[in-house]
Order: sequence, then C-alpha cells, then structure tokens
Amino acid sequence: MFLQRSEEDLIRSARDGDGAAFTDLMRPLYATAFRVAFALLHDSGEAEDAVQEAAFKAWRKLGTVRSGAPLRPWFLAIVANQCRSVRRKSSPHIASFDFAVGGRDTPDLDSAMDLRRALGDLDHDQRLVLVLRYYLDMPYDEIAQTMGVTAKAARTRVERAIHRLRPIFPLREAVT
Repeated sequence: MFLQRSEEDLIRSARDGDGAAFTDLMRPLYATAFRVAFALLHDSGEAEDAVQEAAFKAWRKLGTVRSGAPLRPWFLAIVANQCRSVRRKSSPHIASFDFAVGGRDTPDLDSAMDLRRALGDLDHDQRLVLVLRYYLDMPYDEIAQTMGVTAKAARTRVERAIHRLRPIFPLREAVT
C-alpha cells in the first residue's frame, strides 16, 4: 500500500538531500508556477526557464521555509522574483497574439491587445498581484504570503493596481 507523505515530511526529507522528495514537492506546483511566469513574461520559453531556475533556487533555499507554512506561496514568490530578474535583463516586449477563429480575427482582439499593453505598463508587483488574484484566483491571505505582506496590504495592492489600469483599460467589475 502506497502512503502519501505530508508536505512537511517531504520538506524535511528534501532538506536532508532527498531529491525524489523535492521532486514530489515541486510536481504539483509546476503548472501554477508556469502560469504565473508566463503571465509575467509573455513568453513560454522564458517562463519555463524562469520556473526551472526558481526550482534550483528553491532547492538551495529550502532551509528558509518556515515550519508549518505552506510551500506554494513561498515557491511562487521565488518564481515571481526570478521573473523580475528576467524582465530586468531583457527589454520589455509585448508578445504578439494570434487569435483567429475561422480565419478571421475575433472582435475582442483590440481589447486583448489593450489589456496586454496596460498590464505591461504596470510595475512587476502590480502585475504580479493581479495575476495572483484574477488569473490564479488566489485568496488575499495566500497572495499576502506570496508577496510577504499582510492580507489587508494584499487587498490594497490589488485595488491600487486596478485603479492604475482603469484610465488605460476600463474594467466592468469592482474588486471582490
């Protein structure tokens, strides 16, 4: 019978050098980490590289995970910081869209391009908080853990980022 080990047991084993335990820790986080990286970098190759580099950094920094703290926000913070480093090294660019339905552009192509440009104009932390809240649908307490702030500060950051987007790209919904 196969027993599933708790996250804390896996962290303990990985800290002791067990590579398989570390792989078991990272496996369920990879898809979410890639989504964050892709949303911040707009390039799948750069996103994959950023997640891989973040995993290497996580392996080296595993001793900094607080006992009992969830691993996901800790790892996503490393991914976000790696994306920030990648964006600093490369010139900012807007990835091209290819939204074709039946051979013609969708009517929302201009809106999608406007949103992409508007998000590109935000600073890294503002983009990150919107990605975490609206792309990953994270609750404010998990956003707070990922960004190293309080839940109230996370909510405030989301509201400020939306406020900054409004003149550029009007949103229909208020922050929930």
